[in-house]
Amino acid sequence: MFNIIKNYFNKKSLKDKSYSYLFEPYNDDEYVCFDCETTGLNTKTDDIISIGAVIIKNNKILVSKKFEKFIKPKTSLDAQSIKIHQIRECDLDDAKDIDDVITQFLEFIGNRPLVGYYLEFDIAMINKYVKQKIGSQLPNKQIEVSAMYYDKVIGRIPQGNIDLRFDVIMNKLGLPILSKHDAINDAVMTAMIFLKLNKST
Repeated sequence: MFNIIKNYFNKKSLKDKSYSYLFEPYNDDEYVCFDCETTGLNTKTDDIISIGAVIIKNNKILVSKKFEKFIKPKTSLDAQSIKIHQIRECDLDDAKDIDDVITQFLEFIGNRPLVGYYLEFDIAMINKYVKQKIGSQLPNKQIEVSAMYYDKVIGRIPQGNIDLRFDVIMNKLGLPILSKHDAINDAVMTAMIFLKLNKST
């Protein structure tokens, strides 16, 4: 009920009514799994430097339809973030403007449900730019894979401490780990988690 009310007011605040399709009910079987690499972990002051996304359809990851964009940040990259994602400022010389990338990202995701790991952070980063552009936040349904994993294993160890680290989940599910802290690879691995958990429910 809260999300319905929230989306009602978000839709009314749209600057550009051409984006009203985002608020239409989604009745198909596709999902978008995405990940962001950023200059840091502060959603208010840090910037997105890359977005990777893939479509999931019929229990398959459609890598051929991937979305992969690099963005020139307004803030400088710090040494710690470079150690994590291995993206240097010189790697972003040909990167795009965030406003253009957000336009393309909205067209890519449409009104499909969004899947991710630590999705709340990625959505908050995306919403910072989406709100500026269209006057509203993303209304898409959100699916957090760590919550799916938690629900799956809590019945076996109700009193146990469930480790929700990404690598642990991948290993427990017997999934191959690709090169990490690369937005498109992280999106693909998260999509694998989603599919594996869906099959086991």
